[in-house]
Amino acid sequence: MIEVKNLVKGYAGRTVVDIERLNIRAGETIGLVGNNGAGKTTFFRMLLDLIRPDSGEILSKDINVADSSAWKDYTASYLDEGFLIDYLTPEEYFTFIGSLHGLSVAHVGDYLRQYEEFFNGEILSRGKYIRDFSKGNQNKVGIAAALMQKPELLILDEPFANLDPTTQIRLKTLIKNLSTTQRLTTFISSHDLNHVTDVCNRIILLEKGKVIKDFYTDENSLKELEAYFSE
Repeated sequence: MIEVKNLVKGYAGRTVVDIERLNIRAGETIGLVGNNGAGKTTFFRMLLDLIRPDSGEILSKDINVADSSAWKDYTASYLDEGFLIDYLTPEEYFTFIGSLHGLSVAHVGDYLRQYEEFFNGEILSRGKYIRDFSKGNQNKVGIAAALMQKPELLILDEPFANLDPTTQIRLKTLIKNLSTTQRLTTFISSHDLNHVTDVCNRIILLEKGKVIKDFYTDENSLKELEAYFSE
């Protein structure tokens, strides 16, 4: 589904992404791990054509994301609160996102019912603007809005950050269910190795922009990653 070829991006003379080749099959749940500055978010932003590579290309369903917007029809993402319209209430924001995908207010309401447990009574009917919510609750809004279009490809940057343990477990369950029922292809960047190895079936480890390890998860994956990062 995704093919990366000779992808290079640098800033101020420093290379932050340098991926020679990477192939992602439909239905995979990919955990992208690495220390700060490893190039994870920069890679995501190139995947979403928010920034352009210095050289190389990213193909989504064989189409260069820099040359066509066709990939936007089946791609959803939430990287940070900058993706939100924070002067709206969650209800207003969900209604706006729904309208972009041809959903009526009633259909948006029906859609949101499946997230009642995930929201835990903290999102809807609170009489607050999105900017006044905690970072964790902003994450909930962003993730639920991203999934509204029923994407084939989902990109999440640090989705478990600022969430309480119960919500982290609910999010992992949600991602696993979507992978199983909709064959959703998902990229997840996270510093939490426990969550990544639990929810992802493939791990890609970046260091200074390069792919250092690329493997499918098993019962030893967490120990392998912990050993790498403790060196």
